[in-house]
Amino acid sequence: MGFNYLSAIVFLPVAGLVVIALLSKPQPKTIKFIALAFTLAAFALSLAVFCLFDRSGGAIGRMQFEEKILWIPAINAFYHLGVDGLSLPMVILMTFLGFLAVLVSWHIELRPRQYFIWLLLLETSILGVFCSLDLVLFFLFWELELVPMYFLISIWGSGRKEYSAIKYVIYTLVGSAFMLAGILSIYFATGSLNMMELAGLALVKPVIPLAAMFFFLLVGFAIKLPVVPLHTWLPDAHTDAPTAASVVLAGALLKMGGYGMIRLCVTIFPEVALHYAPLLVALAVVSVLYGAAVTLRQKDLKRLIAYSSVSHMGYVLLGIFALSQVSLTGATLQMFSHGIITGLLFAMVGLVYDKAHERNLDNLGGLARQMPVIVVVFSIAGLASLGLPGTSGFAAEFITFVGSFSSMAVAGIRAYTILGVFGIVLTAGYILWMLQRVFYGPPLEKFNGVPDANNVDKVCIFSFVVAIMLVGIYPAILTNVINLGIEPIAKLIGL
Repeated sequence: MGFNYLSAIVFLPVAGLVVIALLSKPQPKTIKFIALAFTLAAFALSLAVFCLFDRSGGAIGRMQFEEKILWIPAINAFYHLGVDGLSLPMVILMTFLGFLAVLVSWHIELRPRQYFIWLLLLETSILGVFCSLDLVLFFLFWELELVPMYFLISIWGSGRKEYSAIKYVIYTLVGSAFMLAGILSIYFATGSLNMMELAGLALVKPVIPLAAMFFFLLVGFAIKLPVVPLHTWLPDAHTDAPTAASVVLAGALLKMGGYGMIRLCVTIFPEVALHYAPLLVALAVVSVLYGAAVTLRQKDLKRLIAYSSVSHMGYVLLGIFALSQVSLTGATLQMFSHGIITGLLFAMVGLVYDKAHERNLDNLGGLARQMPVIVVVFSIAGLASLGLPGTSGFAAEFITFVGSFSSMAVAGIRAYTILGVFGIVLTAGYILWMLQRVFYGPPLEKFNGVPDANNVDKVCIFSFVVAIMLVGIYPAILTNVINLGIEPIAKLIGL
């Protein structure tokens, strides 16, 4: 029996938190190095899986590195893990962000043991969602993520942190209730919890209409993505969360919604997805334009980046429900790209706030002279967000728009796509306006002596930049893998 790569990747952070929990009166630096070591090990293993991943034609639609053990015999539920071209990029994204979230948290002094325990548990729960192939296991990991995020926001957050944490929990629990109804209805109709067996399966004896099952699942995923008008938890959670929680929340947690839509909604119910695609594409365009327009009105740096995420997740929804192979590939690449770009943006906002103790755009200005490294990296992140060629943002958006424009699934898709492209113009507006307000203009006396990024900060932010440039210059490093998972899903749609 070979080495269980996926179990090791998913549970290495838990092993790290157990070590931290068992230590007697550890020094804060010891805790941080333990967390760093275990998250780095998980990232290294995910890269090993990426290198060993079979990219041949025979791997199309096939799960790799599978682990399957009977777990709950009464309902035929399995501990079933596996990755394909759709889930592997998400696993790499989360392990990468998990490692960098520890570096972003290097300054934490308040209850560091509990903080890193919750941060490591958060990483395991999100990795479990991306690796699970059993619906019960998938739902268990989905729910587990709530607990660490709640505590990270409510204890180490700022502003109205308790309000934001509870609002996040309520929204997610409502979505989870719908998801559970969808999962139960699928189980009662088919007797199966295996995602691979359910792909495109004509349900044997549907207990409720297929459209109802589809929307039960979709609501849970749409809240997490989030889709307008189910997005209002996101700006509050981002604004009040600690920096590392914002990095993981924007970088990986939102992607659970898009991943779930492709893995379950589109794969299990291709005909229903095709029928309701016009409605969902219209919602995607609303999310893009509304999110970008509201972003232009923000004065708080974190809130500005949070609303930009609503807009950029609209591109993901557009790519998914354009339902072509190219658009689905673009949507998956957009999830990965948005994860690293917005993760970097939140890390940079955290750095500016830690150094200058200010996030309000009206009170910032002229910081370029004091923070030369921070201004360069912040500018790279901003330009990647607006889709500058050579960055991952351009590659992901270009593929998504090309795939959507040429799709045959939705009448009038070209008009929707052109409207979506207009979101890039708004993105350029708010990104350049933000950079000008924060870093340029006359230097303010109160910021004299503000420090630049230190060595730990530089390791973190330069790692993000390398990932953004690598995917931007050579997107095939991911698209060749993504296509292996997307091609069989596109065939189910039959266009």
